[in-house]
Amino acid sequence: MLNLQSLLSNGLIVKSQIAKCSDPLPIRWSRQLPQNCVPSTITVKLDPSGRWSISLRVNDTRDLRLKPTNRQVGIDLGITSLLTTSNGETFANPKNLNKLHKKLRLAQKSLSRKTKGSNNYQKARLKVARIHAKIKDSRLDYTHKLTTQLIRENQTVVVEDLAVKNMLKNHKLAKAISDANWSELVRQLEYKADWYGRELIKIDRYFPSSKRCSNCGHIVEKLPLRVREWDCPECASHHDRDINAAINILAAGLAVSVCGATVRPEGSKSRLCWC
Repeated sequence: MLNLQSLLSNGLIVKSQIAKCSDPLPIRWSRQLPQNCVPSTITVKLDPSGRWSISLRVNDTRDLRLKPTNRQVGIDLGITSLLTTSNGETFANPKNLNKLHKKLRLAQKSLSRKTKGSNNYQKARLKVARIHAKIKDSRLDYTHKLTTQLIRENQTVVVEDLAVKNMLKNHKLAKAISDANWSELVRQLEYKADWYGRELIKIDRYFPSSKRCSNCGHIVEKLPLRVREWDCPECASHHDRDINAAINILAAGLAVSVCGATVRPEGSKSRLCWC
């Protein structure tokens, strides 16, 4: 346990003050500050679950780039499996909301019966907030571990530029999509690729990654979500829907990287310039 007052007294934080705070603050550090980095801003937050947090803004001049590797991977995001790679590897969706859904539902039901402004209401509200915080922490922890692994193992990562906000308008899948945390996953891949000297490529959302045969390039007219495996009518290749999509995403991303190819709708279909 360290305290912020010791940092101030030792000159590690210059010209920084916390209003109405004269006593030392016990802090449990999540990580050590980089050497020779002087914090320029201190932000103190209180979340709805009653937890305090302090974030320090620093200019980190360290070179965090990793040793280059030849590995490349395409990623297909999903719900049953959180993501499937072009190498055939799948990562399970932890479904953090489902694990605590019953407990959360009972806590919210109890909260709805309390009188607003009463002490019992505040206790029930805090209980609901703590369950939400636990779900959020579990989801964020899993996402961080997964994105760090993908960035460390691969030089190039290719993903689809999904319109998640539009997808949430589907009320049957909105809860599952929100719990999958796709937007945050892609955001983390983006900034971690910049940190560690990797390349993240986003391909257009109109590219028919699932309906295109990765062997011959034939595009089937319809492929409902319930169909998880299919056979190409042209070359008779058997495909797992998610692995086939990930392979196509990788190929499209490499084409975009090499020659600036684009994927745009042409009538009812989409096309890709393979150069």
